[in-house]
Amino acid sequence: MVLLAILSIFVMYNYKFNNLLSSKETIILGIETSCDDTSAAILKGTHILSNITANQLIHEQYGGVVPELASRSHQENIVRVVDGALLKANVSIEDIDAIAFTQGPGLLGSLLVGTSFAKSFALARGIPLLAVNHMKAHILAHFIDDAGGSKPEFPFLCLTVSGGHTQIVKVNSFDQMEILGKTIDDAAGEAFDKAAKMLGLNYPGGPLIDEYAQMGNPNSFQFSKPKIDGLNFSFSGLKTSILYFLNAETKKNNNFIRENLHDLCASIQRTIIEILISKIKLALKQTGLNQIAIAGGVSANSGLRKELQKLENEGYKTFIPKFEYCTDNAAMIAINGKFLLDNEVFSNQSVTAQARLNW
Repeated sequence: MVLLAILSIFVMYNYKFNNLLSSKETIILGIETSCDDTSAAILKGTHILSNITANQLIHEQYGGVVPELASRSHQENIVRVVDGALLKANVSIEDIDAIAFTQGPGLLGSLLVGTSFAKSFALARGIPLLAVNHMKAHILAHFIDDAGGSKPEFPFLCLTVSGGHTQIVKVNSFDQMEILGKTIDDAAGEAFDKAAKMLGLNYPGGPLIDEYAQMGNPNSFQFSKPKIDGLNFSFSGLKTSILYFLNAETKKNNNFIRENLHDLCASIQRTIIEILISKIKLALKQTGLNQIAIAGGVSANSGLRKELQKLENEGYKTFIPKFEYCTDNAAMIAINGKFLLDNEVFSNQSVTAQARLNW
């Protein structure tokens, strides 16, 4: 451990010295393995040169991510994905100035693969090692040059919505973020996927609900909304409401879901989005801020993106990332690594993966 600490200190000072001698834009390799996507990206300055992701289709037959299978797939994919990112970016291993990786939160087995690869790569190359918080990275994806137009200015609010998280965050700086509200049970992404499963749709079901919703009437069916004070969220009651409704209707008509699929998807999507938007408006009012961004996998939902844009009619500035930076990807890890590198926030070889990583 002492030797590793000495090596880490040497790497940090070596980076500082070399940085003084060179004015070139730094090149960062980003690694993302928090769940079931193996991703690698090359960032030069704040511009993404490549962003390669290998999806794990094996989980579809199980209706959800199987942690053991996910970690094994990461082991099979990570070298191939990194090679692909280097090739597409026309960058060699010797050009990499630092490596950023997802430390957590996420599935521990999956995180271990990326963490081990990054630590080994940094040690072998003698370059800085940058440990990234996955949820912060989703937010900082907005600072990639081609992320979606203009960039928010600190401080701003961000709604982070994914399969595992639903949070309203006050973003004061790249490393100072305050969670103002979060789900007390299920996340919005999980609500989408579980509702899709009730409708007999394949996993992941959230994108399918979004697709079918565009062909349906969002006011066809009404579902109960949870009454949660403040800025916290709850989606378990909504899932129960959908389940009871479908059970009652299919008893009357076995073909109810098939005959009303588009309207059901549209109504479910409308309900979830209304819950999210109502909390966003409350947060903007309470904080007095006028900038709101969205991040995370559910931020790719077309309905949510449209409703957020409507807030501009009320005088707010909205920031919506490109689709490729919504779901888990290494580009967002790399840009977070850029902030860490510029501020010399390095990790050493004793850093470990953390399934539950605090802010």
